[in-house]
Amino acid sequence: MDSKNLTEAVKNYALQLGFDACGFSKAEFLETEARRLEEWLVQQRHGTMSWMENNFDKRVDPTKLVPGAKSVVSVIGSYYSPEHDHQSSGNPKIAKYALGRDYHKVFKKKLKDLFNYTESLVGNIEGRFFVDSAPVLDKAWAVRSGLGWMGKNSNILNKDIGSFFFIGEMILDVEFNYSSGTTDHCGTCTRCIDACPTDAIYEPYRIDSNKCISYLTIELKEQIPQELQSSLGEWMYGCDICQDVCPWNKDPSLTQMADLKPRTKLLNKNIDFWNEIDNPQYDALFEGSAIRRAKFEKFKMNAGIVYNNLK
Repeated sequence: MDSKNLTEAVKNYALQLGFDACGFSKAEFLETEARRLEEWLVQQRHGTMSWMENNFDKRVDPTKLVPGAKSVVSVIGSYYSPEHDHQSSGNPKIAKYALGRDYHKVFKKKLKDLFNYTESLVGNIEGRFFVDSAPVLDKAWAVRSGLGWMGKNSNILNKDIGSFFFIGEMILDVEFNYSSGTTDHCGTCTRCIDACPTDAIYEPYRIDSNKCISYLTIELKEQIPQELQSSLGEWMYGCDICQDVCPWNKDPSLTQMADLKPRTKLLNKNIDFWNEIDNPQYDALFEGSAIRRAKFEKFKMNAGIVYNNLK
């Protein structure tokens, strides 16, 4: 099968699996992104996420992860559902992406299917597939694969889909017809920058994790700095503010993956419920959920801060 037909076949199968888009880019050293990442790390913008300093060479060069790699196949899949809008004001909020089944599990299964399908077309291949699970600059590859542009809030934006989507990729020793990139459509808009209550978007396209509510409520293991606690507002786990205000999310694409839809048992629980939740309840509610990344003690700490903010 020639590269053109192979590219179309893999793309079509990705769409059949429920992904919203699939793009292809040449596996090569990310020179510009490497410089930006190094600068960001030197400035300590990654907070306590020291793991981001590890495997720098692999992070900026996919051929270090998969020797002989020729291509990066990127996929995106929406997780948005109308039920997400049922989180009422005045109650603690959880970021939309975390209200369904753990996306790592959902995407990885589908990427395995896509990998096996690709192998069925070309024979034995060397490659790996990832879902936010290895030193891969997935946003950079999504941009290079023509799936969107980097927004000023550092999320990837797609004109047809919005930004409420996950990214996954396959790194393969297979050649495809490579996609064309897309242009930046943020224009002069600064809604995400203006809306961030902690000023985490310190300049367009740059995020200071030390101030980001998602980082503070998920990745930061120690106590959230006192001066930032009131800025959490209702956000108990993650944050959607910079995405909610984005004009490109006015009519976001609906998810085609049932497992990513929000679990109704997590919606509209009041602050007293979350403040009083115990460990067994936490385990039962969040079984198979990405929220388990934040351990019970961290979750309770967040709930206590939001309790004070709302009360």
